[in-house]
Amino acid sequence: MANDWKDRLGTVYSTNPDFQYQTDAEGDAETLSPDKQNLRVQLDKKQRNGKKATLVTGFVGKDEDLKTLAKMLKTKCGVGGSAKDGEILIQGDFCDKVIGILKNENYKVKRSGG
Repeated sequence: MANDWKDRLGTVYSTNPDFQYQTDAEGDAETLSPDKQNLRVQLDKKQRNGKKATLVTGFVGKDEDLKTLAKMLKTKCGVGGSAKDGEILIQGDFCDKVIGILKNENYKVKRSGG
């Protein structure tokens, strides 16, 4: 819906009869093909009560594509996780397995420190 009220939360009322509301929403970013993605995989333990998590960063593209990739990784690893802000979080230490899966899907992927 083009005139969704949720997009205007926090907006001040205007008395200008010609006012046109404009959102800051970016146009859908095109998702790069897997061979053009530069993904980084690292083990993350920060603010997780000592629990390990595999973090995949560097994804460029639409949120739906990020979530699709995250779902595939979570399913193949058999664990939970999340996807938001261009990052995929997989619960547990699955760095090597995730790198292998991404390489099989033709992604450019590197392991980074963490």
